[in-house]
Amino acid sequence: MRIQYKNLTIRQADVSDVKYLVMWWNDGTVMAHAGFPNGLGTTEKKVIEELGNGRMVIEESDRLIGECNYRNISDGVAEIGIKICETDCQNRGVGRKVLSMLIGWLFQNGYSKIVLDTNLENTRAQHVYEFLGFQKVRTNIDSWKDQLGRLQSSVDYELIEKNFNSYI
Repeated sequence: MRIQYKNLTIRQADVSDVKYLVMWWNDGTVMAHAGFPNGLGTTEKKVIEELGNGRMVIEESDRLIGECNYRNISDGVAEIGIKICETDCQNRGVGRKVLSMLIGWLFQNGYSKIVLDTNLENTRAQHVYEFLGFQKVRTNIDSWKDQLGRLQSSVDYELIEKNFNSYI
């Protein structure tokens, strides 16, 4: 898989990307929103085992800046995730463009619904998802504990193609 829009590329992650994935996944500032403020403590070997299965990287002008993924959760329904990991690439609309690229590709390739969840405190992400046409399905208050044992809440979203507002 390779999706291109101007200077942005989403492509299948490969072994050459492992050192970046390990660095990001072990960085608590990158992983805090996912419940891992101390990072994952993963290894290159473990990450190599996780390659494939919808794991993709995001490049901007041939520089690795983040990752995204999707997985089929039922007939015609994909669950997605995204992280813009390089801080100098955040808050510039890159996430909206990458999400638009990925979601457009998924709809073109047979998916009829896209679902995702985010931390209730991640209002910046919620704004982006709602801009793209995602609808809140539910809020899950104190539904999980992060790595430090703190209760966290999340928001579940879904998107159908007729509601999709592409940013590209």
